[in-house]
Amino acid sequence: MESNCFVSIADCSKDDILHLIRKAEGFEKNPNQKLLEGKVCATLFFEPSTRTRLSFETAVSRLSGRVIGFSDAATTSSSKGETLKDTIKMVGNYADVIIMRHYLEGAARYASEITNIPIVNAGDGANQHPSQTLLDMYSIYKTQKTIDNLTITMVGDLKYGRTVHSLLTGMSHFNPTYCFVAPEELRLPDLYKRFLDKKGIQYQEHTDFSPEVINQSDILYMTRVQRERFTDLIEYEKVKNVYVLTNSMLNGSKDNLRILHPLPRVNEIAQDVDDNPKAYYFEQAKNGVFARQAIITTVLNL
Repeated sequence: MESNCFVSIADCSKDDILHLIRKAEGFEKNPNQKLLEGKVCATLFFEPSTRTRLSFETAVSRLSGRVIGFSDAATTSSSKGETLKDTIKMVGNYADVIIMRHYLEGAARYASEITNIPIVNAGDGANQHPSQTLLDMYSIYKTQKTIDNLTITMVGDLKYGRTVHSLLTGMSHFNPTYCFVAPEELRLPDLYKRFLDKKGIQYQEHTDFSPEVINQSDILYMTRVQRERFTDLIEYEKVKNVYVLTNSMLNGSKDNLRILHPLPRVNEIAQDVDDNPKAYYFEQAKNGVFARQAIITTVLNL
């Protein structure tokens, strides 16, 4: 990585990603270590989060570090008008690393430019979610025994979904083939299509979530239509339940298919899918602890 921060998966080379995956694999075998003993990790969550915050805090705790911070910006001085710059400068005096989620795109990059301690981006608006990308890629590697030359189908909110945008970037080193399934209103932005074209990565776009699409996939990456990203709630109501995966839809799918979802799910994966061995989203969430242990120890040069 270019610096001791983890702001965007685009900052990581292919070797960086493979190194982090191998590190995550090591932490899965031995998650409880004393590598962060004496270290203070600040979790600044200006936007709601359950899985991301808890898995980062679990990652730190299992490595014997301490956590300070907040999970609700309304309880902090930012609610009194304190600027992000002042908050970061202040917390930088107390902690060895700052793990930050913010509703503004580019907030993590900005934070990395105004403090000398490492910044880990836990999601910035609709922009990037690089730690989710690493746990997604680790999950793909674990379930497929490879990360190269896979067919990955992404379903749902491809316009606002930062997990989708980050995963496209991270996987671009490994020659994937993509299938994008989205309503017209939530299609993948042209910016990302141009990125894929430049990299020579093959992709198809569909509005129909058909058996043919499912049956060609190695990875089925389902996403929630995120109400909080919509300014027009009529548009949200129109598309929120457009794709629902049910167990019977998997009947013709490949044996190696695994279903991923960054969670939380709403209605897009039916409950009857949970007992299918191809469902992997809860194990995927567990992998977040090991991936985030790899990220934190890397930015701290441990």
